[in-house]
Amino acid sequence: MAPPAGQIRPVRYLGVFALIVVVLYALVFFTGNGQPTPKLGIDLQGGTRVTLTAISPDGKPPAQDSLTLAKQILSDRVNGNGVTGAEIVQDGANLVITAPGNDGDQLKSVGEPAVLRFRPVLKDPQSGQSMVVPVTPPSSSSGKPSSSNTAKPSGSGTPSSTSNPPATSTSAKPQGMPVPMKAAAQTTTTNPPSSTAASSTTTPAPTTQSSIPGVADPAQVKAIQQAKAVRQNPAVGTDPNALTAALAATDCNAKDPLLGYDDPTKPLVTCDKAHTAKYVLGPSFLDGSQIATAQSGFDQQQAQYIVTLTFKPDGAKTWASYTGAHVQDQAAFTLDGQVQSAPTINQQIIGNTEISGSFTQKSAKDLANALSYGSLPLSFQMSENQTVSATLGLSSMQAGLLAGGIGLLLVIVYCLFYYRALGVLTLLSLVCSGLTVYAVLVLFGRWINYSLDLPGIAGFIIAIGITADSFVVFFERMKDEVREGRTFRSAVPRAWVRARRTILSADGVSFLAAAVLYTLAVGDVRGFAFTTGMSTVIDLFVVFLVTHPLVALASRSKTLSKPSFSGLGAVQQAGVELRAAERAANPAVKEA
Repeated sequence: MAPPAGQIRPVRYLGVFALIVVVLYALVFFTGNGQPTPKLGIDLQGGTRVTLTAISPDGKPPAQDSLTLAKQILSDRVNGNGVTGAEIVQDGANLVITAPGNDGDQLKSVGEPAVLRFRPVLKDPQSGQSMVVPVTPPSSSSGKPSSSNTAKPSGSGTPSSTSNPPATSTSAKPQGMPVPMKAAAQTTTTNPPSSTAASSTTTPAPTTQSSIPGVADPAQVKAIQQAKAVRQNPAVGTDPNALTAALAATDCNAKDPLLGYDDPTKPLVTCDKAHTAKYVLGPSFLDGSQIATAQSGFDQQQAQYIVTLTFKPDGAKTWASYTGAHVQDQAAFTLDGQVQSAPTINQQIIGNTEISGSFTQKSAKDLANALSYGSLPLSFQMSENQTVSATLGLSSMQAGLLAGGIGLLLVIVYCLFYYRALGVLTLLSLVCSGLTVYAVLVLFGRWINYSLDLPGIAGFIIAIGITADSFVVFFERMKDEVREGRTFRSAVPRAWVRARRTILSADGVSFLAAAVLYTLAVGDVRGFAFTTGMSTVIDLFVVFLVTHPLVALASRSKTLSKPSFSGLGAVQQAGVELRAAERAANPAVKEA
């Protein structure tokens, strides 16, 4: 038989809550890494936050699907760089990348390469050598061009040949610097097209106009326009004067204004990523979207690190056609117009391609990552680069915990002073709420990769007040019932029936506000909204499964229900005096 309205079996409710807590902590200790510690954000444990602002080619707000694709590619790049615990969050037109710990320095270069292109290295019409000019770094007296690489079909036993780089030259006339590319065993027998294919997917960059899409700074617009006019002059491959001017305008030791703004349909004079050589490149014939996979590894036979890449069907046809028509020529892989590698083609390559040369393990891995994940649908500018030391993160966490502890202590002191024994029940309820919240935090860190940050701690501090407010609503309603002449025991069920509607309404409004804030807000504010909403839901469980049952048990105890102990004696006395005053003022009520 069901109990009357407001009457419950408190032991059963407390048992259900205890079972929930046991299950939660069983998941905490026996799933995942078994460590009972929540995942912390970079502002609590230290780390790096990088914000990349998307720039669409037409200057309009970037499309959602482009941002989603860029987010996935950047995620692959971050994972490929070996950064652990990194997160990428979309914030409007921004992608916010965070990595806790000490691995975050690698994030600073993750968003730099936006467009990967394949460009031919042009030859000097007189000497027939590749137009590559060594550069003398400011810190040394002699320049050293980037290491020689070769490309060949993957698996080929044909040894690659490398040639010595030329001596350092400061002349404007380029000198040859062959960078061999070797070919590996063929994986397909498909004959390549007879003619050299042009790029089928390359999207032209913004042309020189009165403004550059996505660039608001007039000085930057002017610098890009000037660089394009000189360094992307269509005559640089044939006119010595145009070539001399383009080489003179290319400063490998300064920030390149064309980084990410080069036109793939025109030639380009640019530098390599090591800033050791200037390259004269032709228009792009293939872009990075046609690369299927790129992996680095160690070749046991050649005792050197190599990079192996495969192309998508259309890209494989273009690559096979180009390599067949340009044997012994160099092909440069550029990211945002900067040469990453410029191997020499030893033979036509059909199928997998192997790039070898003077690679270290890191340089081979970096090149593989650039080839795999370098082609993004949008260009990005780094608008924020924040690094938080572990010491500062620890200080922030201690300050947050101190603020939360002070707030909790004030609530407990108030409840003990105002409600006495009921204040003790409030303390027990808050402890149960804290245990539940902590377990859920640990599990959310494993299941949905949630990181607790300072705004999240602020949300929990606010949630202490929300939880205490539910107790106050219940207790004050119960005092009203006692004031009307009911006993502690009879007042509890009637007070609960009337108070729970108010509690549900108040928590519902709080949760709705948190949900709307989480949906509309970005960045750290979402952490505040998430913890506030989560604590509000847990508050309902605690009030229904802990607070109400504990008060019901206290009302049935002879000791705890004593007015002097429960703190309701003054309320009962005030009720007696109120009713006596009403009878004195209205004798007819007394006679009735």
